[in-house]
Amino acid sequence: MKTLRLLWLSPLLVIALSFSPASLPAQGFLRTQGKAIVNETGDTVILKGMGLGGWMLMEGYMMQTAGFANAQYQLRDSIEALIGPAATDAFFDAWLANHVTKRDIDSLAAWGFNSVRLPMHYNLYTLPVQDEPVFGENTWLTKGFELTDSLLSWCAQNQLYLILDLHAAPGGQGQDAGISDYDPTQFSLWESPANQAKTAALWKRLAERYADEPWIGGYDLINEPNWPLPGGQLLRQVYEQITDSIRSVDTTHILF
Repeated sequence: MKTLRLLWLSPLLVIALSFSPASLPAQGFLRTQGKAIVNETGDTVILKGMGLGGWMLMEGYMMQTAGFANAQYQLRDSIEALIGPAATDAFFDAWLANHVTKRDIDSLAAWGFNSVRLPMHYNLYTLPVQDEPVFGENTWLTKGFELTDSLLSWCAQNQLYLILDLHAAPGGQGQDAGISDYDPTQFSLWESPANQAKTAALWKRLAERYADEPWIGGYDLINEPNWPLPGGQLLRQVYEQITDSIRSVDTTHILF
């Protein structure tokens, strides 16, 4: 029987969808060694995992709503227009509570995976900059952190590495709104120093929380930043800002 294998590549990271068992068990904090990812004993680790797309961030092409609501904020507006704000809140709460459960993570482990990638929406962890009671400050929301805590617990019980992936950054990091929830009526990540500061602050908050967690496989800082960035200068600046924030509290985990 042929094995179906799907590869997603980024610097120093390979997540392979495969139904064959992992060749090596996960062990301790992951780190880089040259171009390889290794565990604490120096064994090379090939991350075989699945991304939990559609859970914290509803992407239009996944939801098959791109024709009328490509970005999540558009989908939420459409649902709210149909059933009202209270019922919409209840729907999204139920979605987050049921889309991914421990049973799903147990199954991934049983199928031979050794990692999970969590596409995060920032608005489950903190308010948009335009909604902050005091501009420039950060209001922290419990929902995202509690969901991440639960997922990490399920992963640890199954010896799966959890990779945190900021899929929708404050303001939106890409013009492909379906994967970044970018709203063109607001300033993007790249157009707003406040959004950049909030992104760095969010990563620092996450790193503080998970610095001592060996089953965190690493931090994927910004997913697919598709935006005109001549020379990459601003891209580098923002990545350095985020990196400095994380490294002030966590010097261990891999940064992707």
